[in-house]
Amino acid sequence: MSPFAIIALILILARAITELWLSRLNQRHVRGNANEVPPAFRGIIDETTYRRSIDYTLAKSRFGDIANVFDVVLLIAVLFSGVLPWAFARFSASFGNSTLALAGFLFITGVALSILALPFAWYAQFKLEERFGFNTTSVKTWLLDRVKGFLLALLLGYPLLALVLKLMEWTGANWWLWAAAVVIAFQLLMLLVAPAVIMPLFNKFTPLPEGTLRERLFALAQRTDFPARSIEVMDGSKRSRHSNAFFTGFGRFRKIVLFDTLVAQLTQPELESVLAHEIGHYKKRHLIKLLGLSIAGVFVAFAVIAWLAHQQWFYRAFGFEYQPGFAAANLVPAMLLFALLAETISFWVSPLIHILSRHFEYEADSFAHATMGETESFVQALRKLSEKNLSNLTPHPLYSGFYYSHPTLLERERALR
Repeated sequence: MSPFAIIALILILARAITELWLSRLNQRHVRGNANEVPPAFRGIIDETTYRRSIDYTLAKSRFGDIANVFDVVLLIAVLFSGVLPWAFARFSASFGNSTLALAGFLFITGVALSILALPFAWYAQFKLEERFGFNTTSVKTWLLDRVKGFLLALLLGYPLLALVLKLMEWTGANWWLWAAAVVIAFQLLMLLVAPAVIMPLFNKFTPLPEGTLRERLFALAQRTDFPARSIEVMDGSKRSRHSNAFFTGFGRFRKIVLFDTLVAQLTQPELESVLAHEIGHYKKRHLIKLLGLSIAGVFVAFAVIAWLAHQQWFYRAFGFEYQPGFAAANLVPAMLLFALLAETISFWVSPLIHILSRHFEYEADSFAHATMGETESFVQALRKLSEKNLSNLTPHPLYSGFYYSHPTLLERERALR
């Protein structure tokens, strides 16, 4: 193996070992709090529900360990077995090196890897979630979701790949700037199109019925100067008993979406406080900041790919022959290898992103408190959602600090009070 191949293997194994260590650390911490409800949660959650939350947390964690090990073994096999250069050479010999053909190779490779992950997705839905009473998805709906996802990837993702590869040939050394700009433009377009065209392919959205709840939520939007075109209820119960709320779209196309499960679980003041939290994200410009971070990430990713595409050692570390130039056939291996290695690198950066995300959550919580003029409604909403979702109430601090994008229930209550 080349020196870089050894480095890549060490990084992959280090990530896998760290994930397993953190998972086991958290499991031991959760078991250590399993015998009785901790003092901080007494009166908030009953002993039976708390016990179920422990079982659910441990079951998800053990299953996650198995899935992670499979992912690592698969990644190592794909990267170091020589199957990628072999498949690329065979594919090029059969279909040529046109941008459409090469985009097809990238697309097919991605689909093949996703198919290998389907058994884990099926087990998580129909065994794990079913066992704890969360699954409401039928086999037909689950299969249709996958078929729709594949067709959308084919209709939207494949042409985007082909355009990016074509830009490599059209623009020469600056191809990565153009490619990043096109991908960002596509993402922004999807933010506009998805709520009206794509999301209704998977879920049914109906206007919130006339009544005191609708009046209350629109009054909240008006007094916080939050432009909302409509408030809609999504049939989240079609797939799961988990609940959520969000807003989507831009400008006059912005709309507030509530899961039907959320509407059923919370009182009107609690729903208002949850919406105030979501509006807090908008008013504090969290989405704009995260979008800016995402845009910067796209440019960095393409800059790295452009640099790696000129490094012979990078190609040869994984069995590819290096070919200089800006032809798509010369750059496709760098794109594919970067995509496969990106998650290993981002794993070590993710805790920093989660720190920022938790900071945003605290700010949105504070906005909800100031808007509502009290904390009890939002605290009760957080407690109910934690109970209904069987959330892990006692994660190990190192584990939650590494993985959690939201503060724990206890952390949020302390901050609010």
